[in-house]
Amino acid sequence: MASQSLNLAKALAARFPWTTNPFIVSAPMRGLSSAELAVAVSNAGGLGFIGPRPNPKDWTLVLDKVRDLATKARNTTSSGSQLARLPPDYALLPIGIGFQVWTDDLAAATATVQQHKPCVVWLFAPRNGQAELDEWSRALRDASPDTEIWIQIGTVAEAREIIASSSPPAVVVVQGAEAGGHGRATDGMALTTLLPEIAELFRKEEKSIPLLAAGGIVDGRGAAAALCLGASGVVMGTRFLNAVENNNVPAGYQQEIIRVQDAATSTTRTQLYNHLRGITTWPEQWSPRAIINRTFRDHQAGVPFDELKKLHDEAAKSGSNNYGPDGRLGAYVGAGVGLIHDIKNAEAIVKDTQTEAASILRALSSSIS
Repeated sequence: MASQSLNLAKALAARFPWTTNPFIVSAPMRGLSSAELAVAVSNAGGLGFIGPRPNPKDWTLVLDKVRDLATKARNTTSSGSQLARLPPDYALLPIGIGFQVWTDDLAAATATVQQHKPCVVWLFAPRNGQAELDEWSRALRDASPDTEIWIQIGTVAEAREIIASSSPPAVVVVQGAEAGGHGRATDGMALTTLLPEIAELFRKEEKSIPLLAAGGIVDGRGAAAALCLGASGVVMGTRFLNAVENNNVPAGYQQEIIRVQDAATSTTRTQLYNHLRGITTWPEQWSPRAIINRTFRDHQAGVPFDELKKLHDEAAKSGSNNYGPDGRLGAYVGAGVGLIHDIKNAEAIVKDTQTEAASILRALSSSIS
């Protein structure tokens, strides 16, 4: 089983010629992943993603910026530029984009993919299960045949649906209950049990699909553990919120990530902050993890929603000043938030994670031998 995972990891990296192992991905993160971050992650040897955008015009603006930044990176003479190693005939954008199937429009998504041709499209959260994902997958492959389709899941049941799919993905992202982004609200499991069970299921069914581990991974220790569990690479979201290049994240949000410890007591899964922002139609099976602040404590104490909404909207006008334990604005984070103590550039995050993971795995191999 370990050899199969290793072979899948090598094959996965080979499909993205600028990447280095261990395979590191920055999560799409709706509204929070900037063009600068996505390109910086890819240029460091990982694979950067841009999260869902509310309309096609937003996609064009951000992906045009991605193309400009990626072109500059490809043309640089810097020895540290992984994108400079791309062959001249590589025509895809060296970043991925994500869609939330439940709310995004398929026709608009297809037009975006056909125009910009990202190397990967990441699909998540269908209202109608695998049948809807299959519909999207077929349409997007027709729009850009060389673009890979990845699907995010959070349960073994969803893995079984992929096995039976008529249009299976190139990669499956397995999201554990530790995740900060929208995850399974009631039936999610930790990566330590979810990932190996799905890996075993795929092996038995002879499905050679790489698995990426997502949820609570913020450093090389988490990455090494995920690789041992059967992953071919890892996805990190919260860690990249505190990247220098991520100019979409308010300073107050980033400082909260540094401040917070013990996610078991300082975070909770709740739709409250979605509702306060006017987002009330997320399918009930998914819910995000947020840092507990004054808004949530008032909610628990019985303060009426209308009053919370008024206070939230007033706070939103002053931005970064309204994060923190007495703040009103929502900050979504994964359960590994207590392990993040700084803000650093994307290259350092990618390289430090890879170096630490490789060092741990070599040490383990040596001690066992």
